[in-house]
This record gives sequence, C-alpha cells and structure tokens, in this order.
Amino acid sequence: MRIITTSKFIFFTIALSISTSKLVAQDLSTNIRQDSKFEQLLNEKRKTNSSIAVNERYKIQIFSGESEKAKKALYDCKQEFPDLDGTIVFNTPNYKVWIGDFRSRIEAEKYLVDIRKKYSNVHLIKPKK
Repeated sequence: MRIITTSKFIFFTIALSISTSKLVAQDLSTNIRQDSKFEQLLNEKRKTNSSIAVNERYKIQIFSGESEKAKKALYDCKQEFPDLDGTIVFNTPNYKVWIGDFRSRIEAEKYLVDIRKKYSNVHLIKPKK
C-alpha cells in the first residue's frame, strides 16, 4: 500500500476544495416557443383521425396485419377500385385497411361481392362510436 506524505495530502485537499467550490447547481429555466400553426395542425390531425375511426358509416376491411403489407394492400386496392376511398387504421397489434364510406349496409354489400373476388379475408364493418 502506498503512503501519501502530509504535503501531498494537503495539496490534493486544497486542489479538490478549490475545484469543487466553483461547481454551482444550474438555476436556469427553459422556454419553448412554438409556432401557433403547429398547434392548429395538430388539432386538425386529431379531428381527422377521430372522424375516420368513429363515424357511423359502413366500411369494408380488406386487410389486417403488418404495416408494410397494409400499405401495399391499400395501394393495390386503390388501383383496383379507384372510386373507393381507403385508410389504414392501427388497432393494437395490427394495421387494418378500411375502404369505402357507405351510408347503408345494402350499398356496402354491393361492393363487397366484387371485392371478395380479389381479397380473401374481407369483412363488412360498422365502426362503433
């Protein structure tokens, strides 16, 4: 074991006390300035997302699964049925592709017959409020 002499001990003690005496806790506050348009955009996005998922119209679900496959299914469906609007909805743990916005069940079932020819796992749904 190494023994430190008294003069070295005093030197290290003084050096340590001087270096730590300059340390002071930071007492600063942070102000974040955010553009008001950003908040407006977020509010619009929230309105859009809520209206997609909970309106009372019938939709046809053509896919449920992984994100990339859902994007491909939506793209393919838009190519095949350009008159139907589609969206991807995330319900843990799956991404679901919903197409159409039908006022009545009969209207939705007319499209359902044609869509079943192309997609095997198709469901008619009416999102709940």
